[in-house]
Amino acid sequence: MIFFTFKTQRRGIILYIMQVDYTKLWVRYKEMGHKNKTDLIEMAGISTNILAKLTKGEFISMDSIQRICKALNCDVGDICVINKVEGNS
Repeated sequence: MIFFTFKTQRRGIILYIMQVDYTKLWVRYKEMGHKNKTDLIEMAGISTNILAKLTKGEFISMDSIQRICKALNCDVGDICVINKVEGNS
């Protein structure tokens, strides 16, 4: 899922495409000695749908992010990055 935000300018509209990247989550998870992503379901108390969204790089709720951070003993910035891609429309 990709979210859009708009910023107006005198000559047009700038379109910001917001994308989430969970690469840091999977690196941290692997460094902790976990091999199977599905173990995160039980560790963090998340659903299979949330795991699927994480794998696809889709946005998830802050509640789910909080559960994951608690399970991995980390902060939000340790597991995800929000990238802003600028484009003109």
